[in-house]
Amino acid sequence: MSNQLLIMLLESTWQTIYMVALSGLVAVLGGLPLGVFLMMTRRGGILSNLLIHRGLGILVDIFRAIPFIILLIAIIPFTRLIVGTSIGTVAAIVPLSIAAIPFVARIVENALIEVQGGLIEAGQAMGATDWQLIYKILVPEAGAAITRGITVTLISLVGYSAMAGAVGGGGLGSLAINYGYQRFEFKVLIATVVILIVLVYLIQWAGNSCARRLEH
Repeated sequence: MSNQLLIMLLESTWQTIYMVALSGLVAVLGGLPLGVFLMMTRRGGILSNLLIHRGLGILVDIFRAIPFIILLIAIIPFTRLIVGTSIGTVAAIVPLSIAAIPFVARIVENALIEVQGGLIEAGQAMGATDWQLIYKILVPEAGAAITRGITVTLISLVGYSAMAGAVGGGGLGSLAINYGYQRFEFKVLIATVVILIVLVYLIQWAGNSCARRLEH
């Protein structure tokens, strides 16, 4: 493997890490409050409102059902509006984030539902407000489950980022297609696969470590 290809491999690895990290952050910032709101508005929730809950739930499920490659192409005008282009690493972050937010929202909602009702009753008995119940009791108690769910989402984003490379998104996926496949540089193709496997392993290890620390 030439020095030039090695440099390109390093740059592509950084682009993939950048895409996954930033889109994962946006997904958490958007999905966490959305998941909390879904839990609050469900039947028997703190702010029970079935109309809002069902409407928002349908919208979330629609975005979850759209295959990423279709979503990537469908929102090209929106991506251009946000970042000024539909090609490149920064542009790929937009569809990656939009694809991940609904998954994080459902993960958070389900994790919060599993929290024992007795903890909520105890908080209410101590005079906790609705928001205190959420951010001081529910979210901390569900922290381990939420962390594991976010870990799975990040791993999915690694695969999505490689798919984004097929349409000019950059990263390891783009390198694997442009050089490993089209130019028959099989060493490059193998190297990208190995790096992606290592990234997935590191994400899983970090997620499991954080989840164990959050368990009670």
